[in-house]
Amino acid sequence: MSGPDDTFQGQVARATRARYAGLATAGGSLSCGGALDVAAPQPGETVVDLGCGRGGDVVKAAERVGPSGAAVGVDASPAMLDAARERAAHLPQARFVESDLAAVDLPAGLADVVLSSCAINHAPDKAAVYREIHRLLRPGGRFAVSDVVSERELPESVRSDPAAWAACYGGSIPEADYLAAIAAAGLGQVAVRRRTEPYQKGGVLVRSITVEGRR
Repeated sequence: MSGPDDTFQGQVARATRARYAGLATAGGSLSCGGALDVAAPQPGETVVDLGCGRGGDVVKAAERVGPSGAAVGVDASPAMLDAARERAAHLPQARFVESDLAAVDLPAGLADVVLSSCAINHAPDKAAVYREIHRLLRPGGRFAVSDVVSERELPESVRSDPAAWAACYGGSIPEADYLAAIAAAGLGQVAVRRRTEPYQKGGVLVRSITVEGRR
């Protein structure tokens, strides 16, 4: 009998964990945009960062919200979370949770702000992640997400390659489909704040966008 890790989704998860385990102790930014600056967390707010990686944005958010606020990083990579906890050890208002982004182990209505940078493209069901963003946000709360989208529908050879998904382009979808997933989750006031010029990864054209909106 096949277990869940024998599915394509399981293969993608393994490839992604392996990639980020190696990157957990590497230098350089893993971000693809300025989601934190767009969201502009304020003192006393609660911020949730989906796909927090090594915790750089969580640390910055924790400093901005101050001791009366909270910054929570969520990631599926234990190695990344270990690095993030070490990085944020001096900030009692920062904490981290190991969880799938489509089923976050946090209570509904926790967040004033949800952030994400270059992480949702790894999720097979982007709409499910945006439904979680809607669930996590308080009424009137806001989100800012930087992510990778494709210029057109990707060929099957790319969409069926777990390594391409792990490398932040195999799971990308066209911008119109990405924005439709946000709208389907019930989020509003959606605006694309930033688009890069298209660039090539793995023989396909993608670009980074930064999107904001509200619950």
